[in-house]
Amino acid sequence: MLSPKTFWHPAEQMINGKSQKRVWFVLFAIFLLWFSLPYFQSLSTINGNIITNILANHYSVSDTLNPSISYPPSFTPNLNETSNRNSHFNRTSTLLHVDDARRDFTDTEGERTARGNQLEAVPTITRKTNGTESKSQGDTCSGRYIYIHDLPRRFNDDLLKNCQTLGAWLDFCPYVENNGFGLQLEDSGGVISNTSWYKTEQFMLSVIFHNRMKKYKCLTQNSSTASAIYVPFYAGLEIGRHLWGFNRSVRDAAALDLVKWLREKPEWKTLSGRDHFFVAGRIIWDLMRDDDNAVDWGSKLLNLPESKNMTVLTIESSPVTSNDFAIPYPTYFHPLNQNDVFAWQERIRRQERRHMFTFQGAPRPNMNYSIRGQLIDQCLASRRHCKLVNCKTETQLCNNPVHVVRIFKESIFCLQPSGDSYTRRSTFDSMLAGCIPVFFHPGSAYIQYLWHLPKNYSKYSVFIPMDRVKNGNVSVEKVLSEIPKDFVLEMREEVIRLIPRIIYARSKIKGTEDAFDIAVQRILERIEEGRKKIREGKDPSAGFPEEKSWKYY
Repeated sequence: MLSPKTFWHPAEQMINGKSQKRVWFVLFAIFLLWFSLPYFQSLSTINGNIITNILANHYSVSDTLNPSISYPPSFTPNLNETSNRNSHFNRTSTLLHVDDARRDFTDTEGERTARGNQLEAVPTITRKTNGTESKSQGDTCSGRYIYIHDLPRRFNDDLLKNCQTLGAWLDFCPYVENNGFGLQLEDSGGVISNTSWYKTEQFMLSVIFHNRMKKYKCLTQNSSTASAIYVPFYAGLEIGRHLWGFNRSVRDAAALDLVKWLREKPEWKTLSGRDHFFVAGRIIWDLMRDDDNAVDWGSKLLNLPESKNMTVLTIESSPVTSNDFAIPYPTYFHPLNQNDVFAWQERIRRQERRHMFTFQGAPRPNMNYSIRGQLIDQCLASRRHCKLVNCKTETQLCNNPVHVVRIFKESIFCLQPSGDSYTRRSTFDSMLAGCIPVFFHPGSAYIQYLWHLPKNYSKYSVFIPMDRVKNGNVSVEKVLSEIPKDFVLEMREEVIRLIPRIIYARSKIKGTEDAFDIAVQRILERIEEGRKKIREGKDPSAGFPEEKSWKYY
């Protein structure tokens, strides 16, 4: 759970004025090409004790674009108040066409064409062995070997040993248990299914990932044969203990020590770190301070030149940098085998759902652009159809994983408005329970989890532009009630099908790819594409400087 003093992380000052103009010139041109796409009202800046808005302008676009509510394929309801404005909306198109225009290490033109609207296929990867390529027919790990740096303990294990220092308002020690999964949950009323459930904290992903990596089938002790180098630095836990009440030198100390240590290693000199990756474990804004602007928040780890050469996995990424990628927040479910997954999927497939929609969360009264207050009001006005759990007044319920899962299991749709940042752990908790997410901003999912969620977002979610909720121009109940039952069932089935892709299993599950497996595969693809460019005499970062990143568009 986020502390009550957790701040909204604003974005506009993270880019200098010249770069920001370039970003929006490129993005505006792209959006004009897709005239069916919605717009999102520019978000205002927060004043007062809350840090100046870091995120607002990163995701807002021109007012000249038409806002649209998105529905399941082939279905457009008759909404009197919006029908004229939605006349050009083609439901079969994707909101941002996020994969079609991407230009990073991950995709080639052939791969994009082959995928279409399907989940990404896994291409063959070659590995570098003593400076040459190898495609060993008998080696199942060919192209997948990973070497783990043996970092000094202060960058990982010592942080866990001193777990009482990891949070200003939260005791992290219980969450360190069971390899970062936290304490095992006891069932209450038959809500959860077996022993695969844990009270997992949302910022423990770097620990969870590290422990899975230790079990990875294709580890190597010979770094010269590795396709990728993993850096097990718990960046999110390190900065989490210094976010409040510490000066810049303290917040940056570990980051500077890390890159100095890496630079001195022979593995770094091979590709200047372009084959290295690490898991940040927090939203990117906590680790991306720019000393050239006035926002004094977080560390500058991800703005260091060395970090920009590495691939970084976060729970919320930036729309303009080309080397960080969002992967799912950890949920409470960490299965041991495929039977655990299948049993849970079947259980929620049969679940009776008595609430049309639900919202679990707290209002954000000090954030002028937040729509949580409006959603709470609409939910209270729709008591017969909406289940509200107000986390401001019902904190204990919101901190109880069994209660959270139970409410989501009993709901058809789950509202996922932005909170302290655009993404929410709640998105994945609700999908785990088979609840169809309702988003109000593309930065909440569609331009974040590109490796794990379908490009065609309408297959698993509903989209309602936040400005129309803010202005009182749309009734959430009316929008959701007019979606035909057949389409609701199709979306729910897609959500259930996606469950393996958004969970972190305790170890590799035969025949199933979980969030860890997908992330590792995509990292390997990205690094190999970079090697290919180097072999061709090209700059691996050419074509996508940060101010013109195509990662999301």
